[in-house]
Amino acid sequence: MSINTLVKSVQDIMRKDTGVDGDAQRISQLVWMLFLKIFDDKEQEWELTYEDYKSPLQSRHRWSNWAKNPEGITGEELSDFINNELFPALKKLTNSQVPQGRVVGLVFEDAYNYMKSGTLLRQVVNIIEADIDFNSSQDRHLFNDIYEKILADLQSAGNAGEYYTPRAVTRFMVDILNPRLGEIVLDPACGTGGFLTGTIDHLKAQAKAPEDNVTIQDTVRGIEKKPLPHLLAMTNMLLHGIDVPTNVRHDNTLSRPLRDYVPEDRVDVILANPPFGGIEENGIESNFPKKYQTRETADLFMGLIMHLLKHGTGRAGVVLPDGFLFGEGVKTTLKKELLDDFNLHTIVRLPKGVFSPYTGINTNILFFEKGGPTEDIWFFEHPYPEGYKSYSRSKPLTLAEFDREKAWWGGLERAGREVNEYAWKVSAADIAARGHNLDIKNPHKVDVVHADPNELMEEYAELTRQVQAAQNALKQELVAALGGGH
Repeated sequence: MSINTLVKSVQDIMRKDTGVDGDAQRISQLVWMLFLKIFDDKEQEWELTYEDYKSPLQSRHRWSNWAKNPEGITGEELSDFINNELFPALKKLTNSQVPQGRVVGLVFEDAYNYMKSGTLLRQVVNIIEADIDFNSSQDRHLFNDIYEKILADLQSAGNAGEYYTPRAVTRFMVDILNPRLGEIVLDPACGTGGFLTGTIDHLKAQAKAPEDNVTIQDTVRGIEKKPLPHLLAMTNMLLHGIDVPTNVRHDNTLSRPLRDYVPEDRVDVILANPPFGGIEENGIESNFPKKYQTRETADLFMGLIMHLLKHGTGRAGVVLPDGFLFGEGVKTTLKKELLDDFNLHTIVRLPKGVFSPYTGINTNILFFEKGGPTEDIWFFEHPYPEGYKSYSRSKPLTLAEFDREKAWWGGLERAGREVNEYAWKVSAADIAARGHNLDIKNPHKVDVVHADPNELMEEYAELTRQVQAAQNALKQELVAALGGGH
C-alpha cells in the first residue's frame, strides 16, 4: 500500500467516527497509534540488544498483545480497554524508573482517544499493523515518508501549520550552522521536531563509535508547549534513532524567569522558528527584564535566545517575520543589542508563500553569533525558481534552491562574499542611523507594482474619463474658435 493510500484509508475510516472532529484530531489519533506500534517494534529490538531490558509496560498493554491479531478484541470491548485501562496505565508511566517508560508517559500525558467506535478503531489498527514493520529497514523509510505526509497534512490543517517548518528551511539552517558532535543544540519552540531531526542526521554523519549516539541523545534538546506537536516530536525522535528522547520536554520555555538561568544552561547552537503573531498569557512577560517586556511571543523568544547563547562560540539561526525587521519598541531594543553585542552577519530574506497556507507573511532567517559587535550585515534575497509566482503544496520550496546561498556563503569564515543581484551589504552604522530598521529592500531590483485588478480598472476608467473630458473641451474650443472666425 502506498503512503498516500495508507494515510488516506486511515483518515477515511476516522471520518466515519462521530468522536473525531477535524484534521488535527485525526492526526493526533493516528500518531498515538503509530507511536505504540513503533515503540513495540523498538522493544523487540531492545530485548535482543540489551541483556537486561525489561519492558516498563504490563504485557497486556503492549501493542503486540492487544493490537497485532486482526481478529483480536474489537467493538465496545476494545473502546473500554483503551479508555479505561490502556490510557490510564500509560499516563502513569511519567514516574517510571525505566527511561523508556518515562518517554511513553510523556507522550501520553496529554494524548486522547477521540474515536468512539471500537469497530472502526480495530479497522485502523489492522491497517497500521498489516502494512508497516518498523524493524524492516525498507519500512523504516516508509515510516519517515508517512511522517512527512502527516506533517504536511498538519500544515494544511489551518493553524496547526505553525508547528511545522518546511524541511528545506530546517536543512539549510542546520547545514549553515554546522553543529559539531558534543555541542549542545537547542530549539526552544521545537514544534514537531524538524530542527532537532535535521541536527540528528547532521551529527550522525560525524559519529564514529556507539557512544557518539549517546552524546547526540544528550546534546540535542527541544521544548514544546502544545500536546499534539510534542507527541509528533517524540515520535519523530524515535524514528531518527533517539531511543530515549527525554530531552524533548513538554513545557512553555517562556515560563521560566530569565534570571533563573545559570551559565551551565547556556548552549552552543540555537535553531528556532518561534511562533509569531502570538500573544502570551498575562504574567509571562514578568519573567523577563523590563527592557524585553512585551506579550508578543516572537520577541520574548528572541530575548531568550540571545540570553541563552554561549559567549564567544554561541551561534543561532532564527526565522522571524518582516514585522521584526521594521518594528519598534521592544523590537528596537532587541535589534540594538543584536548589533552591539552580537555579530548579526547575515539575513536571508525569504519570499512569500514559504509557510503557506498557514501564513502568507514574508519571513527572514537571521544568522548571528554571540560576541559582537556587528560591523556589516549581508542581506540575501531568496528568489523564486524560474516560472514560479509563489509556492504551493504541489510546488514547495526545495533544498536545492538554497544551493545559490551556499555557493555564495563563503564557508565558516564567510570569506570572499560578493555583492550580486541577490546579495547586498549594509553597515551597522547605517542601520543605527535608520533607527535600527532592518527592513532593507534589494537595491538591485526594480519594484514592479502588482496592484489590485479592480483598483487598476478604476484607475483606467478614471484616466479614460479625463482623456474624454479633455477631448470634449478641446473640441468645444476649436468649434468656438472656428465659429468666431466667420
